Amino acid sequence: MPILVKRIHDAAAPGDGCRVLVDRLWPRGLTKARAAVDLWLRELAPSTALRQWFGHDPARWDEFRRRYAAELEGEGPAPALAQLHELRARHPVLTLLYAARDPEHNNAVALRAWLEAADDDTAAAP
Repeated sequence: MPILVKRIHDAAAPGDGCRVLVDRLWPRGLTKARAAVDLWLRELAPSTALRQWFGHDPARWDEFRRRYAAELEGEGPAPALAQLHELRARHPVLTLLYAARDPEHNNAVALRAWLEAADDDTAAAP
């Protein structure tokens, strides 16, 4: 099942499937109707401290991904991850939404990579 990543300010499209916002804060100036979000899983966003440390600095991207993965593997986001896995099982397409301006260095991109790596690990397990 494909996992897409899209900026929440971009128009929703039929091919988006289930749209899940994965930011801790609601995007400024965006109505819930215009956002067309099916679910907001703020628990999957990086911690405030990690988000502020990263500051969307591409030079910190690799370290951000490592620290974010460690947060995702903790107990805090486990219920939200279970919800996300349930959505993935029910919908042919899942779109992770983010508000950052950088389309390559944001938490939704990092979350998708983490989920895909977990899928690969599961598929490779005997």
